[in-house]
Amino acid sequence: QLPFVESGGGLVQPGGSLKLSCAASGATLSDYAIGWFRQAPGKGREGVSCISRSGSTTKYADSVKGRFTISRDNAKNTVYLQMNSLKPEDTGVYYCAGRPGFYTEYVTLYENGMDYWGKGTLVTVSP
Repeated sequence: QLPFVESGGGLVQPGGSLKLSCAASGATLSDYAIGWFRQAPGKGREGVSCISRSGSTTKYADSVKGRFTISRDNAKNTVYLQMNSLKPEDTGVYYCAGRPGFYTEYVTLYENGMDYWGKGTLVTVSP
């Protein structure tokens, strides 16, 4: 059973907004650094954003800085990705991934830095 479940994807027009959620299933989210990754059609998976276990440290890909915001609510066992000013190039399957560990400020945008993955949610940005 995958420990993370993504939701919130859908079809949105350019310039619009979506908020993705990553919920922990059978896992305690506060034990994990959580990252969002995406895979566009015909391309490899890339890191979008990551938040540390404490929530104090975040990291963003240059392509989404100033438009996306990652946050976490450990009481609700959920991490969010608020996506604003969406562009067609933001289209893809968005995956939530996590890495447990004792270092509370760990963040990474590398796939190999994550141990557990969700199934993904599709985001389509199109007129």
